[in-house]
Amino acid sequence: MSLEKKSLAMTRTWKPLSKMPGTFFFVSAQNNVTKAVDAFKKSLKLCVTKEMLLLSVTTAYTGLELTFFSGVYGTCIGAINKFGTEEKSLIGLSGIFIGIGEILGGSLFGLLSKSSRFGRNPVVLLGTLVHFVAFYLIFLNMPGDAPIAPMEGTNSIAYIRPSKEVAILCSFLLGLGDSCFNTQLLSILGFLYSEDSAPAFAVFKFVQSICAAVAFFYSNYLLLHWQLLVMVVFGFFGTISFFTVEWDAAAIVARGSDYRSI
Repeated sequence: MSLEKKSLAMTRTWKPLSKMPGTFFFVSAQNNVTKAVDAFKKSLKLCVTKEMLLLSVTTAYTGLELTFFSGVYGTCIGAINKFGTEEKSLIGLSGIFIGIGEILGGSLFGLLSKSSRFGRNPVVLLGTLVHFVAFYLIFLNMPGDAPIAPMEGTNSIAYIRPSKEVAILCSFLLGLGDSCFNTQLLSILGFLYSEDSAPAFAVFKFVQSICAAVAFFYSNYLLLHWQLLVMVVFGFFGTISFFTVEWDAAAIVARGSDYRSI
């Protein structure tokens, strides 16, 4: 065989192979886009189901209190001049105790949820009570103008003299209560939508993020007691809506949720 024929044979042999990688990546990218679009459509349809609408109230509360303990509460501590020269260092200490509460609650309630005979409601109820106690102590301990105080801070006093110990205790309670809600919300979403949980968790994060953004917006304008009142109202109705879904959860999975027909 001549050199030209060999060269032509090699070209014909490698030419289809050179097209295969590009075709493979194009098909793979197209499949990924299709899956993403399908998941987005499922998420939109999932938003209007009864179970997700009820859980969205609870999710909205987690977004509001997430903004409060991650941004607003530390600002309140740093703005109180009555804490003296340690007011700024208390912000870091507050974050540490929030983290301790989160870790302790996540570890404890995450393990208990696997073997609990009483379901998820007791843990959510505990989280609600812990948060309400924390809100009440914050209401007594922090002046109302703390979230919107100027750079110089505030010399105002609430119903009791500002206490560093109470402030740090509230940080721990905020973290502990948040872990109660998050562990049980993730648990019930995984239970109800076990066949395809991605759209359900997408709705969960979307609602939580939107409410967190709204809370960051109004935190620059509302006094502390009004912000606490908003969270108490959402926390109360969020707990009731979670109870409603939890009571029906076993029946929903047994008969097949409306989500499976989407």
